[in-house]
Amino acid sequence: MEQYDAKILIAFGETFSGNDELLNWLLNNGFQELAALSSSIRGSKEAADWLMKNGYPHFVALDLAIDHNQDSYNWLTKNGYPFYAKFADACNKDAAALKWFQDNDLKVFLFLITKINHFRDNQTFDYHKLRF
Repeated sequence: MEQYDAKILIAFGETFSGNDELLNWLLNNGFQELAALSSSIRGSKEAADWLMKNGYPHFVALDLAIDHNQDSYNWLTKNGYPFYAKFADACNKDAAALKWFQDNDLKVFLFLITKINHFRDNQTFDYHKLRF
């Protein structure tokens, strides 16, 4: 994610607030992978499948690492994605990881971490919405 312009990352972050207009903008303006990552983090298996089929396994691993999947976290660290592993740690409220982002003045990533955590902290499970 560090290769994206800050404005693109801000748009990505706003998708976690339910901004479908920005999600569609990402989708239709060359950032399909970020739209899919957002959808995957928000629970879309179809988006995760799209990421895998289109060369973004690191984004699937990031999504799963954010959800405390240790195998995915290990995959990130072993396959050259230490930044994503640290980002997952920060999304999981690891104090040292959060401090690292603060100390390195990575404000846009702190914004993303806050947006993802707010989304995750405000989810409720509704078994009526499960897909079969």
